[in-house]
Amino acid sequence: MQRRRVWGTAMAVAAGLAGVLVFEGVTGLPDAGSDDRGGHGPVQVDTRTVALSTGDGGRSASLGRRDTEPFSMLGVTWADPKARVTGTIEARTRAVRTGTWSAWLRLDGDSGQGEASARRGGTEPAWVGPSDGVEIRVVADGKTSSVLPEGIRLDMIDPGKGPGDARGIAMAPAAFAAETEGPDATASTAPAEPSPSATAAPPEPVPSDSPTTTEPSATATGPVQSGSPSATATTPPASSPAPASPTPTPSATGGPSSTAPRPAITPRSGWGADETISPEAPGYLPGGKIKAVAVHHTAESNSYTCAEAPAVVRGIYAYHVKQLTWKDIGYNFLVDKCGTVYEGRKGGVDRPVQGAHSYGFNAETTGISVLGTYTDAAPSQAAMVSVARIAAWKLGQYGVNPTGTATLTAGDAGTNYFRKSWAKGAQLAFPVIHGHRDGYNTQCPGGAFYGKLSSIRSWAAGPVTGLTVSSVTGATASGGTYHTRGPITVNWSSTTPAAFVTRHEVLVDGAVVATAAGSATSAQASVPAGSHSVQVRAVHQTGKAATSAAVTVVGDVTAPVFTTKPALSLRTGLVNASAVPLTLAWKATDAVGVRDVRLTAPLAATYGPTVSSAPQNGTSGKATTWSLSAYDRAGNRGAASVTTTPVVLQETAAVRTGTWATKTASAYFGGRSYSSATKNSSLTWTFTGRSAALVVSRAATSGQVYVYVDGTKAATVDLKSSTAKYRDAIWTKSWPAAARHTVKIVVVGTAGRPTVTTDGLFYLK
Repeated sequence: MQRRRVWGTAMAVAAGLAGVLVFEGVTGLPDAGSDDRGGHGPVQVDTRTVALSTGDGGRSASLGRRDTEPFSMLGVTWADPKARVTGTIEARTRAVRTGTWSAWLRLDGDSGQGEASARRGGTEPAWVGPSDGVEIRVVADGKTSSVLPEGIRLDMIDPGKGPGDARGIAMAPAAFAAETEGPDATASTAPAEPSPSATAAPPEPVPSDSPTTTEPSATATGPVQSGSPSATATTPPASSPAPASPTPTPSATGGPSSTAPRPAITPRSGWGADETISPEAPGYLPGGKIKAVAVHHTAESNSYTCAEAPAVVRGIYAYHVKQLTWKDIGYNFLVDKCGTVYEGRKGGVDRPVQGAHSYGFNAETTGISVLGTYTDAAPSQAAMVSVARIAAWKLGQYGVNPTGTATLTAGDAGTNYFRKSWAKGAQLAFPVIHGHRDGYNTQCPGGAFYGKLSSIRSWAAGPVTGLTVSSVTGATASGGTYHTRGPITVNWSSTTPAAFVTRHEVLVDGAVVATAAGSATSAQASVPAGSHSVQVRAVHQTGKAATSAAVTVVGDVTAPVFTTKPALSLRTGLVNASAVPLTLAWKATDAVGVRDVRLTAPLAATYGPTVSSAPQNGTSGKATTWSLSAYDRAGNRGAASVTTTPVVLQETAAVRTGTWATKTASAYFGGRSYSSATKNSSLTWTFTGRSAALVVSRAATSGQVYVYVDGTKAATVDLKSSTAKYRDAIWTKSWPAAARHTVKIVVVGTAGRPTVTTDGLFYLK
């Protein structure tokens, strides 16, 4: 099914930047992987500079709060590209939309990058959103120098309105792009941005990874802004004229195929790159092979919207090229927080383009940067997934294990964030996917992001981790075992994002019985009768497979049976017409195991598998059906029932001998009973049934009776009670089946308390 995702909404025109409506797979829009440039013109980016006023003997610099023409990105630069400001560099801006001033934003005092063409040093660029006011303050801390470098200035960038911003160019996040059929497939991904060269071989790479310190010889002067002490508009150096046709042309050769699928990549034309400002041909890695991936953040605000991301990329591009005088944007790839991947430095996304992202190690690495700052908060899951997918694809082109170690040759002397130093030409071991701080003294990519690199390595390399069968629906769990009488749905989860999973397989006793997509989290399967082992196997995009721990599923289609049919008997206890004490008994068995037994009529109750009887109450003179259902753990059901009627035989129905007196009271059944204190007086009832109960009235002076059943003495029953009781079933007798029986009671004539009072005989018909 074709999916649609909207990744941004239009911003108000007053904000100075139109939003991006991003659609995936919508008919009539270019595909995310398309290189179609029809109508996608380059975007001209406006850059302005203002010199900072220095003070305190060159130890501080500032720009007072002032109005400006609208801009959305800023940085602070200086004349010496090797210089680094270790003090405090802070900026605050006024939002166009609200007119409010932001809090102070701390800028990293070193862009951490550079190349031979660099003529200025500077901070990382900071995205501040559409702004029309600015204030800057800089203070040296004296660690590397007691004074600030010469030529310190504010650089402001208005990224303009791009084709993606206004027209909704499809920029599908790599983290959510549909999987392709095989490694390096390109049906739903962006083709490489072609090289400016039309020759078969790539241009010779720049041999040195060290920047030069030459300052541009000339700068074109632009109009001075109101309130600015000195403002200039920078242009490309005069020594690098733009070609007549700056759009790159395809190279004759592409990069090698990869062992990992290629994610969707927004080409330079998609984010509105103005190729006229970077006319120089791209360089390629001297060895022609990517050995490692350096991960960065752009060290700017995270408050940008995904609709603004193309403008952020344009701003970084302009800052790198026009302000720092690099030949192109430094990063090979950029990723926004929604997971959209952008082509960075030109030369072909599938080729080993040399970037300017990891000073000293650009000649053997490719650079991926996530838009935003991640010192305290990690990037979004979507962004990290896209970083891992790009890394897996690029490393897969050269057979490099993402979880391995790469030995890189230092292009210059350096020191990293962990205070490890080396000389030029040193051989250093790096994780194949490493943070910028591993090779340079910078916080990049931020502490929170750096701590997530192990996950990115694992996702890129495989296999799938944390795979587990979370549940089995269509089955009942009992003690860790599932029981089913039909098809089941196996549900699973893993810690590896679905974007890296090619497919899932459900295994029953080791054999594949169902296959599901990499994005699936469940699949249907069937198991035959008996006990079986069920697992899930996940196949990573690298082909590596991981298999979950097994769960036991028992197939069972045989219903439980009642080996002892339900039966009712009278029990002792107080009796009234609507509550005759009964005992319901049964026995249910199953080949696998009874789960429970449920009474469904005349009332509802559920009993455990080991319960075989329960007290009930019947209604005198009413035939009632008692229905039971036994369920096994698979849900199979066996049913049985019994129908019976409790009947009361009052004293008048008995054959009497001896002396009996009639007593009347509302507490007696029928309002009367028989009482006798004469020894050997008797009452005999005859009935046809399977259970009988003698009902009497009791008191502290009550005597005893002998009970005879079918002519045989069965019991001596004492009616004495410390409290008065009426209609008390004091003795019961039951038989396996209904038959004709006699029950006879004989007055014992107990000394001191000879009197007995009867209240009839109950039996079950």
